[in-house]
Amino acid sequence: MLYGRSGEQAAVEELLTGAREGRSGVLVLRGEPGIGKSALLQYAAERAGSGFGVLRATGVESEADLPFAGLHLLLGPALPLLPGLPVPQRRALEAAFGLAEGTGAGDRLLGGLATLGLLAELAQQRPLLCLVDDAQWLDRSSTDALLLAARRLGSEGVVLLFAARDGEGSFAAPGLPELRLAPLAPSAAAKLLAARTDEAAGVGLRYRVLAEAQGNPLALTELPLALAAAPSPGAGELALTSRLRQAFHGQVARLPGPSRTLLLVAAAEESGELATVLRAAEMLGAGPADLLPAERAGLLSRTQDGRYALRHPLLRAAILDGAPLDQKLGGHRALGAVLQADGELDRGSWHLAQAATGPDAELAEALEGAARRAAARGGHAGAAAAYERAAQLADDRGTIVRCLLMGAESALDAAEAERARSLALRGAALAEDALTLAVLDWVRATTEFWRGGYQEAHRLLLRAADREIPAPLAARALLQDFHIAWYLGERQVGEVLDLMAALDLPDGDATAPLVGYLRSAVGPVFGHPAPPGSTLAEAAARARAADADSPRDLVQLCGAALVPGQDAQTLALAAELIDEARTVGAMGLLPTLLFFRAEAELFHGRHRDAELAVAEGLALARDTAQLQWVSQLCALDAYLAALRGADELVGQRVGEALADQVSTWGGPAAGASWSQWALAVHDLGQGRVAEVVERLEPHTAGAHRHHVSAIRTVPDLVEAAVRLGRPERAAVAFERFEDWSVRSGSPDWTRALVLRCQALLGPAELAESGYLAALDLHEGTGRPFELARTSLLFGEWLRRDRRKTEARARLRAALEIFERLGALPWAERARSELGAAGDTAPVAALSGPLAGLTPQEEQIARLAAKGLSNREIAAQLFLSPRTVGHHLYKAYPKLGIASRGQLADLIAA
Repeated sequence: MLYGRSGEQAAVEELLTGAREGRSGVLVLRGEPGIGKSALLQYAAERAGSGFGVLRATGVESEADLPFAGLHLLLGPALPLLPGLPVPQRRALEAAFGLAEGTGAGDRLLGGLATLGLLAELAQQRPLLCLVDDAQWLDRSSTDALLLAARRLGSEGVVLLFAARDGEGSFAAPGLPELRLAPLAPSAAAKLLAARTDEAAGVGLRYRVLAEAQGNPLALTELPLALAAAPSPGAGELALTSRLRQAFHGQVARLPGPSRTLLLVAAAEESGELATVLRAAEMLGAGPADLLPAERAGLLSRTQDGRYALRHPLLRAAILDGAPLDQKLGGHRALGAVLQADGELDRGSWHLAQAATGPDAELAEALEGAARRAAARGGHAGAAAAYERAAQLADDRGTIVRCLLMGAESALDAAEAERARSLALRGAALAEDALTLAVLDWVRATTEFWRGGYQEAHRLLLRAADREIPAPLAARALLQDFHIAWYLGERQVGEVLDLMAALDLPDGDATAPLVGYLRSAVGPVFGHPAPPGSTLAEAAARARAADADSPRDLVQLCGAALVPGQDAQTLALAAELIDEARTVGAMGLLPTLLFFRAEAELFHGRHRDAELAVAEGLALARDTAQLQWVSQLCALDAYLAALRGADELVGQRVGEALADQVSTWGGPAAGASWSQWALAVHDLGQGRVAEVVERLEPHTAGAHRHHVSAIRTVPDLVEAAVRLGRPERAAVAFERFEDWSVRSGSPDWTRALVLRCQALLGPAELAESGYLAALDLHEGTGRPFELARTSLLFGEWLRRDRRKTEARARLRAALEIFERLGALPWAERARSELGAAGDTAPVAALSGPLAGLTPQEEQIARLAAKGLSNREIAAQLFLSPRTVGHHLYKAYPKLGIASRGQLADLIAA
């Protein structure tokens, strides 16, 4: 019976109803200890009944550093379904659960995808309810996996309920729906108290309990007994959580000594295995018979499968906090011995480490082994914690430095920036050899970059590259620093390019083709001549032949190829690397690759393809908390929305892109440059040319004027400045743009834009020849949007020159392209100009067989039309097969079809 929780119960019922109808749902219950979170989880289990499968797990503070412990507890019953998962996901979970050897080299997000797949498999036969209590104590690896799965649930029929306590541990779940439990209303509190206390309880006691409990259901249940047994006038001055722990401790204190010992071991043991607890307690003088007093007091209960459960999660903390230190250490020591005897070396080592009070070389070595195994399983957060504890227990400088170094790298792999930075600083204070110091510099630089400290990251990587280390390692430092320097300015980019030129890399080294391509493709753009290099495809092939870590090592090349305007090469390599990343399950790389692909698609005038890439990349970036790429992709989406004339979406996406505008060092958000271009294009499409000039004039002259999304805005600035009657305000920017075109090797598409700008800026007698030459070059570049814009400008010029017949032909050609691309503001401008030239054109409907589908529906439909099954599509897009089927089910009526065969025919036609 729950009192005063009708709203919360309704929220749970809504989720259960949705699951019965095939919809998945997630809810995070938050509140102070004892507020009723566990009771609501139990209510959900009871309401689900036999029609649901039910999985449970509870976070335990003492196991928070044991990788995948919580996930293993939750998914244990589902392990027989592992063979049904895609191979990379299956291997990730097998390694995580110790069922197979792991390498630690896989994407740390694969565990979340595999968790999603396993939950979907379980929900095939009946809806599934997953209950996770005390989520604030889950180990980091389990938390990451469950949160990723939660964000990508769709139409599987899975309900995932988390309960997390305020003020302790950490269970940040951005983007997931939350329900905060408030204290009970006075009337509900009084009803609960009346139901749980003896009629003989005095009125004074009841009033005191109601006053001290402050609407907390657990306090209303536990305080009456505590106050009746040992009234304490000053107790009300304690914080409620402390008061509850005191109440629990009072109940434990009344048990016989051996029973208290057994409860202490049970509180310290994290898995709920009763046999383990009894063997450890026996080493401390307690036996199975000593369970009975604890069971009679309702503090502990046994289950039919040989496990036990404490009455409330807060009871565990009360037992551990109230035990004398020597007894607590003895409990961990006994558990460690039992677990190691059973072959559970890692769990045993952790318990022994919690019992250690000074240096212990043998235990430090054991924890190092546990850390290596955790890293191999993908449990990088647990590995970092084990290395850190090993460093504390080690008794020689070399071991300490090694553990701090490995711990810092593991923390970096776990995206724990503050821990990585702290361990790296401690290691640097003790390390002496150049290689160790260089790696620690790299760790610190990465954490600085993550928090926006680009200048400090740049300094650290330059220092790392300058140490006496092998040239390939220096090259890797400089390759990372090139990315960081890109955000700082042209001087820093040039500095890195010069240092790359000075490297003496051995033949066959994987970094040589990467460095060579950056120098040959990007160097000339920045005035740093370099010997002619290979094409992007050739550089990638040479790097792979030299055992580069593909696709990870090659991602940077995609972005670099955009700098000199090699957009087609970027598009080809990005598509290749995206396929590779999907195959190996490298989900974390996809937001970056999809961003580069979207840029290349956009520059080629394939706006819808760019929108699809952005939609997928943005969803993945949000699900994986890659804030830099959330910002970049939101800004790029704002630009695409501006082309379509989607005014509201432009503002929304720019707001999201600039949400973290000021970083810790005061620099701009990652998507700031694209945001400026998006707003300028939006203004240009609406005819607000003064605003365009005010925005783009400083943008093309600032510290980031070398960015792709700054240099390519110049033709927009030129057009706006000329329409404003202030062409001189674009003169300096155009000079830089023309110089960039020459340094980039003058591809036809850049020369066409140069000619268009010259036609706008130059004398009237040269305008026509400029436009015609630009149009000739546009024809062979495969960039329809730019072709249409030049046709529009030329048509406008012809109309003003009273050559209306010629103008109409150019304007009709532009209008047809704009309507096909969905560039509505430009289509409207062309239609208006056509009317002024004496012609009319009706507004065209959306074109294309898939018009009207959402980006995800269209992406799934395209893959289905290629003959891929739902399971194959799910593996590619990191969804569940049932979610894929749901999207197809929604798409078919929109397309007026009923089958996959019709879909293939529709798209082919």
